[in-house]
Amino acid sequence: MLGTVRAVPASELRETPIVRAVKAARPAVVNIRGEKTLITTAGTNGQIDAARRVNGMGTGVIIDSRGYIITNHHVVDGVREIQITLADGRQFIAELVARDPETDLAIIKINAPEPLTVINIGTSSDLMPGESVVAVGNAYGYEHTATRGIVSALHRAVQVSDAQFYDDLIQTDASINPGNSGGPLLNIDGEMIGINVAVRAGAQGIGFAIPVDKVVRVASELFAQINEKRVRHGLEFADTSPLEHRLVVAKVEPESPAAEAGIEPGDVIVRVGDIPIRSRLDFQRAILDKSPDDELDIVVSRSGEEVAADLALAAPAASTIDHDATWELLGLRLEPMPADEFNRRFRTHYRGGLLITEVRPGSPAAAQGLRAGDVLVGMHIWETVNLENVKYIMNRPDLASLLPLKFYILRGNDTYYGYLSVAMHQDP
Repeated sequence: MLGTVRAVPASELRETPIVRAVKAARPAVVNIRGEKTLITTAGTNGQIDAARRVNGMGTGVIIDSRGYIITNHHVVDGVREIQITLADGRQFIAELVARDPETDLAIIKINAPEPLTVINIGTSSDLMPGESVVAVGNAYGYEHTATRGIVSALHRAVQVSDAQFYDDLIQTDASINPGNSGGPLLNIDGEMIGINVAVRAGAQGIGFAIPVDKVVRVASELFAQINEKRVRHGLEFADTSPLEHRLVVAKVEPESPAAEAGIEPGDVIVRVGDIPIRSRLDFQRAILDKSPDDELDIVVSRSGEEVAADLALAAPAASTIDHDATWELLGLRLEPMPADEFNRRFRTHYRGGLLITEVRPGSPAAAQGLRAGDVLVGMHIWETVNLENVKYIMNRPDLASLLPLKFYILRGNDTYYGYLSVAMHQDP
């Protein structure tokens, strides 16, 4: 006599951890498309090589409910109009707000009418070779493609091209194809543990992702650059392990808003308003869109007790560099371009730019073929919407480490870039 087999609902058998991981991450994964102008660096003869346009595609991950998305820099670099499609099919045009070409990461933003689902961020510090992972992305234009694999190895150094080198990547055999770049690599719990970035040409089952701990660090720095242009708080934070999940104050600038609020070195930031703080990224996200004189209701942990502090944000310190330094160091005279004129002349994702009115013969700008009438829209990882943006860049104490200084210009209907070899003056 045959025994009775208990019927098990199909959903219990089919909804595996991988299914749950993909389902949880899906709303926070976006598809990116746009027309990209492929260009080369201006030559020493003052001529910029001809450009050609191609349709680009990639993936992004929502890291803030207000529409901030992280992706690979190479996905959006040179894209005229960044087209975003959410998991529910809605489409938006994104704005490039910050970028770091060295790590190949960028932050873009869309203006959605309601808060968006944010990816669940894990850590890459405890990854184990052999553990299961899932890659999600816009593979070959097929939206929200999910592929499974394992962590094949850690800390891989990969030279993808002459212009891009990665020194610490996760290797996986989960299929990563063109279009996957910028998408999440998930662990079995549905946490993002990396950003998919590359596949080894000609190989099978060899793909790479940027570890999420590095992604979080770079995203924090990019958000900090956005915030520093608007407000000043006077806090510096200590480096802690991602597994600690806490943000420790390392230094408080004298006479800063933080000092006036009574915050002390060694304090642990617990909350800003209603937002729990566990990392630099949490803190920078908490002060996004804030303005000078806005008050932050901060709770810190000090000697095991919670202490409340009211921190009134201040305006950023004024730049000290003279406008003539742009002429002296770069060989450029710049003028602001009215927003309506910029938008009328250019169909681009850039928010604005500075009109080049004169180029000094023999200068770094002249050597790169820049000319009057070009519009400067970016330098290194920063936009140049107004003269204060250029002053901020030229006044940075680490300017020498950024050289040669990458620039982006608009000329006619095309975007070009090059590198300015700036001669820094040394103090006697």
